[in-house]
Amino acid sequence: MANEAMTAQMRDGKGFIAALDQSGGSTPKALKLYGIEESEYSSDAEMFDHIHAMRTRIVRSPAFSGDKVIGAILFEDTMNREIGGMSSAQYLWQERGVVPFLKVDKGLEAAADGVKLMKPIPGLDDLLEKAVGHGIFGTKMRSVIDAADRKGIAEIVAQQFKIGAQILGHGLMPILEPEVTITIDDKGEAEGILREEIEKNLEQLGADEQVMLKLSLPTSDDFYRPLIEHPKVLRVVALSGGYSREEANALLAKNPGLIASFSRALTEGLSAQQSDEEFDARLAEAIDSIYTASIT
Repeated sequence: MANEAMTAQMRDGKGFIAALDQSGGSTPKALKLYGIEESEYSSDAEMFDHIHAMRTRIVRSPAFSGDKVIGAILFEDTMNREIGGMSSAQYLWQERGVVPFLKVDKGLEAAADGVKLMKPIPGLDDLLEKAVGHGIFGTKMRSVIDAADRKGIAEIVAQQFKIGAQILGHGLMPILEPEVTITIDDKGEAEGILREEIEKNLEQLGADEQVMLKLSLPTSDDFYRPLIEHPKVLRVVALSGGYSREEANALLAKNPGLIASFSRALTEGLSAQQSDEEFDARLAEAIDSIYTASIT
């Protein structure tokens, strides 16, 4: 079964997860970094056409394959479109050997108790059913920690696990992403509280249930080892969180067992104006460096 093969790849595969899920307010910034100015499109539809063309170029590049990129996270609009005459998720798995995930959150609430919880996700069950129909393996949802506030962090982790249970109910693998902002003064303390709260919630999962975790690169090397080795965790991945690719790779390499799930750090240096030869070479260089850091 495809799902069993995908699970095995997520558990044992050497490589990293590409985060190709910029959406809404983050898309103009991603396009600008890619060399497409806001003046070049006049509607959301045109904007998403541009971002889909960018993602298609990445996914169809010879460098982008399951040998090094074991998974990719998509935005809903990307899932609904085609690549190479196939649905995007099917193309990823069948043609590239890359496990497809879907971003399902709808953005963040206003800050309270040092955190930004996820906004409600209306129609989530319908979206999850649709994802299953497209051949999606799992989901990703992000919330943000801005301070070492135990009440806020406990609430953010509880929310992630509650919605994660709903996702598990559809046979999908949830990636829980309680991101710790890398610039806060009490980052290390916040990570300590976060790890404790995650461990508490993991114990509430069913005997056969697992989740994945997407966490900021930790202040202390190998800090998330207990989570990486936890039987209820399929894989722990790291976001680049504002670090350059070079910085993120250096930090990642100090955390054996933690693999990348980079977005901006993956596409850094890519441009719409590059020839296919130059684009593919730049992407291959990025993929090789992130892969090496992920398997160190």
